[in-house]
Amino acid sequence: MMAPVPAQRSTVSIRAATQHDAEGMRTIYNHEVENFTTTLDMVPRSVADQQAWIAARSGVFRAIVAVTGSGSDDEPGTDERDEIVVGFASLSPYKERPAYSPTVENSIYVARSHAGLGIGRRLMDRLIADARDSGFHSMIARVEVSGEASRALHRACGFELVGIEREVGRKFGRWLDVASMQLLL
Repeated sequence: MMAPVPAQRSTVSIRAATQHDAEGMRTIYNHEVENFTTTLDMVPRSVADQQAWIAARSGVFRAIVAVTGSGSDDEPGTDERDEIVVGFASLSPYKERPAYSPTVENSIYVARSHAGLGIGRRLMDRLIADARDSGFHSMIARVEVSGEASRALHRACGFELVGIEREVGRKFGRWLDVASMQLLL
Protein backbone atom coordinates (compact mmCIF):
# COMPACT_ATOMS: atom_id res chain seq x y z
CA MET A 1 0.00 0.00 0.00
CA MET A 2 1.34 3.44 -0.92
CA ALA A 3 1.66 6.16 1.68
CA PRO A 4 -0.91 9.00 1.47
CA VAL A 5 0.26 12.01 -0.48
CA PRO A 6 0.82 15.20 1.53
CA ALA A 7 -1.81 17.03 -0.56
CA GLN A 8 -4.47 15.16 1.43
CA ARG A 9 -3.64 17.30 4.45
CA SER A 10 -4.93 20.43 2.74
CA THR A 11 -8.41 18.93 2.27
CA VAL A 12 -9.01 18.65 6.03
CA SER A 13 -10.82 21.46 7.82
CA ILE A 14 -11.33 21.99 11.55
CA ARG A 15 -14.64 23.44 12.75
CA ALA A 16 -17.14 23.29 15.60
CA ALA A 17 -19.06 20.02 15.76
CA THR A 18 -22.75 20.05 14.85
CA GLN A 19 -25.52 17.49 15.15
CA HIS A 20 -24.82 16.50 11.52
CA ASP A 21 -21.45 15.16 12.68
CA ALA A 22 -22.90 12.72 15.24
CA GLU A 23 -22.78 9.60 13.06
CA GLY A 24 -19.20 10.20 11.91
CA MET A 25 -18.01 10.93 15.44
CA ARG A 26 -19.86 7.91 16.79
CA THR A 27 -18.29 5.64 14.18
CA ILE A 28 -14.76 6.75 15.11
CA TYR A 29 -15.44 6.54 18.84
CA ASN A 30 -17.16 3.15 18.75
CA HIS A 31 -14.30 1.64 16.74
CA GLU A 32 -11.98 2.64 19.59
CA VAL A 33 -14.42 1.43 22.27
CA GLU A 34 -14.83 -1.99 20.65
CA ASN A 35 -11.25 -2.65 19.51
CA PHE A 36 -8.69 -0.60 21.45
CA THR A 37 -7.78 0.82 24.84
CA THR A 38 -7.66 4.38 23.48
CA THR A 39 -10.72 4.92 25.64
CA LEU A 40 -11.54 2.97 28.75
CA ASP A 41 -15.21 3.25 27.79
CA MET A 42 -16.68 -0.19 27.14
CA VAL A 43 -20.16 0.74 25.91
CA PRO A 44 -20.60 1.83 22.27
CA ARG A 45 -22.62 4.99 21.71
CA SER A 46 -25.87 5.18 19.79
CA VAL A 47 -26.49 8.11 17.45
CA ALA A 48 -28.80 9.57 20.11
CA ASP A 49 -26.01 9.22 22.70
CA GLN A 50 -23.58 11.03 20.41
CA GLN A 51 -26.10 13.76 19.65
CA ALA A 52 -26.63 14.27 23.40
CA TRP A 53 -22.84 14.40 23.88
CA ILE A 54 -22.56 17.13 21.22
CA ALA A 55 -25.53 19.05 22.67
CA ALA A 56 -23.90 19.02 26.12
CA ARG A 57 -20.81 20.73 24.73
CA SER A 58 -21.01 24.46 24.20
CA GLY A 59 -19.01 27.58 24.89
CA VAL A 60 -15.45 26.85 25.98
CA PHE A 61 -16.22 23.13 26.21
CA ARG A 62 -17.51 22.73 22.67
CA ALA A 63 -16.43 19.82 20.53
CA ILE A 64 -14.55 20.32 17.28
CA VAL A 65 -14.26 18.06 14.26
CA ALA A 66 -11.76 17.47 11.49
CA VAL A 67 -13.61 16.93 8.22
CA THR A 68 -12.72 16.22 4.63
CA GLY A 69 -14.70 17.85 1.88
CA SER A 70 -15.40 21.36 0.69
CA GLY A 71 -14.85 24.48 2.73
CA SER A 72 -12.20 25.78 5.07
CA ASP A 73 -11.90 26.11 8.84
CA ASP A 74 -15.23 27.40 10.20
CA GLU A 75 -16.24 28.65 6.74
CA PRO A 76 -19.79 30.01 6.85
CA GLY A 77 -22.18 28.27 4.53
CA THR A 78 -20.28 24.96 4.37
CA ASP A 79 -22.76 22.10 4.11
CA GLU A 80 -21.80 19.55 6.76
CA ARG A 81 -23.67 16.83 4.86
CA ASP A 82 -20.99 16.95 2.13
CA GLU A 83 -18.19 16.40 4.64
CA ILE A 84 -16.74 13.26 6.22
CA VAL A 85 -15.67 13.39 9.88
CA VAL A 86 -12.10 12.04 10.19
CA GLY A 87 -11.41 13.17 13.76
CA PHE A 88 -12.83 15.06 16.71
CA ALA A 89 -11.72 16.59 19.97
CA SER A 90 -13.09 18.43 22.98
CA LEU A 91 -12.26 20.18 26.20
CA SER A 92 -14.00 19.13 29.40
CA PRO A 93 -13.90 20.34 32.98
CA TYR A 94 -11.05 18.57 34.78
CA LYS A 95 -12.83 18.16 38.11
CA GLU A 96 -16.15 19.39 39.49
CA ARG A 97 -14.82 21.34 42.48
CA PRO A 98 -14.53 25.10 41.81
CA ALA A 99 -10.82 25.32 42.67
CA TYR A 100 -10.08 23.13 39.64
CA SER A 101 -11.89 25.46 37.21
CA PRO A 102 -8.68 26.90 35.65
CA THR A 103 -7.81 23.38 34.43
CA VAL A 104 -9.37 21.48 31.52
CA GLU A 105 -9.02 17.92 30.25
CA ASN A 106 -8.72 17.19 26.56
CA SER A 107 -9.99 14.29 24.44
CA ILE A 108 -8.94 13.62 20.87
CA TYR A 109 -9.77 10.87 18.38
CA VAL A 110 -8.66 10.45 14.76
CA ALA A 111 -10.02 7.78 12.42
CA ARG A 112 -7.37 5.09 12.06
CA SER A 113 -7.70 5.41 8.27
CA HIS A 114 -6.41 8.99 8.60
CA ALA A 115 -3.65 8.45 11.17
CA GLY A 116 -0.27 10.00 10.41
CA LEU A 117 -1.61 12.86 8.28
CA GLY A 118 -1.23 15.59 10.91
CA ILE A 119 -4.95 15.69 11.77
CA GLY A 120 -4.36 15.01 15.45
CA ARG A 121 -1.85 17.85 15.61
CA ARG A 122 -4.28 20.28 13.95
CA LEU A 123 -7.04 19.30 16.38
CA MET A 124 -4.66 19.62 19.32
CA ASP A 125 -3.34 23.01 18.19
CA ARG A 126 -6.93 24.26 17.95
CA LEU A 127 -7.81 22.90 21.42
CA ILE A 128 -4.75 24.52 22.96
CA ALA A 129 -5.52 27.86 21.28
CA ASP A 130 -9.17 27.65 22.39
CA ALA A 131 -8.12 26.84 25.98
CA ARG A 132 -5.66 29.75 26.06
CA ASP A 133 -8.20 32.14 24.52
CA SER A 134 -10.71 31.07 27.17
CA GLY A 135 -8.29 31.89 29.98
CA PHE A 136 -7.53 28.39 31.21
CA HIS A 137 -4.20 27.86 32.98
CA SER A 138 -3.62 24.12 32.61
CA MET A 139 -4.62 21.25 30.32
CA ILE A 140 -4.56 17.61 31.40
CA ALA A 141 -4.52 14.54 29.16
CA ARG A 142 -5.13 11.04 30.48
CA VAL A 143 -3.73 8.49 28.04
CA GLU A 144 -3.68 4.69 28.39
CA VAL A 145 0.04 3.93 28.67
CA SER A 146 0.30 1.73 25.58
CA GLY A 147 -1.10 4.58 23.43
CA GLU A 148 2.33 5.71 22.25
CA ALA A 149 1.00 7.71 19.27
CA SER A 150 -1.25 9.74 21.56
CA ARG A 151 1.51 10.22 24.12
CA ALA A 152 3.90 11.32 21.33
CA LEU A 153 1.33 13.82 20.02
CA HIS A 154 0.90 15.31 23.47
CA ARG A 155 4.68 15.50 24.00
CA ALA A 156 5.09 17.21 20.60
CA CYS A 157 2.52 19.81 21.73
CA GLY A 158 4.42 20.56 24.93
CA PHE A 159 2.72 18.23 27.42
CA GLU A 160 4.88 16.64 30.10
CA LEU A 161 4.32 13.35 31.87
CA VAL A 162 3.29 14.13 35.46
CA GLY A 163 2.36 10.66 36.66
CA ILE A 164 1.23 7.12 35.99
CA GLU A 165 -1.93 5.75 37.56
CA ARG A 166 -1.29 2.00 37.95
CA GLU A 167 -3.96 -0.57 37.07
CA VAL A 168 -6.85 1.91 37.29
CA GLY A 169 -8.82 0.36 34.44
CA ARG A 170 -9.65 -3.11 33.20
CA LYS A 171 -10.57 -3.80 29.59
CA PHE A 172 -10.21 -6.82 27.30
CA GLY A 173 -9.29 -8.91 30.34
CA ARG A 174 -6.22 -6.93 31.35
CA TRP A 175 -5.30 -4.21 33.80
CA LEU A 176 -4.49 -0.84 32.28
CA ASP A 177 -2.26 2.00 33.44
CA VAL A 178 -3.05 5.62 32.58
CA ALA A 179 -0.45 8.31 31.97
CA SER A 180 -1.33 11.80 33.17
CA MET A 181 0.20 14.50 31.00
CA GLN A 182 -0.01 18.24 31.56
CA LEU A 183 0.50 21.45 29.59
CA LEU A 184 0.72 24.77 31.41
CA LEU A 185 -0.96 27.26 29.10
